[in-house]
Amino acid sequence: DDPRTNDRIEFIGGIHGTDRLVNHVESGRAAVAFSMYPVSVEQLMAIADCGEIMPPKSTWFEPKLRDGLVLHTFG
Repeated sequence: DDPRTNDRIEFIGGIHGTDRLVNHVESGRAAVAFSMYPVSVEQLMAIADCGEIMPPKSTWFEPKLRDGLVLHTFG
C-alpha cells in the first residue's frame, strides 16, 4: 500500500498537539498514533543533498506560506 493514498493512514498536523492523537485512539477512531520528533532544517538539507526522500507528511514548517503565493527570482 502506498502511504500517500492509503485510507487507513490519517495525517494530523503538528499544530494540534498530542491531545488530538490520544483522543483519536481513546475514541476508537484509530488503533495507534505516532508523534515524530521534529526534523531540523540541517537534517532535511542533508537528506536532500544525498538525493533521498522523506515519507509523506514527515515534515512540518512554520510559518506556512499563503496558498496561491507566487515567488519570483529577482536578479
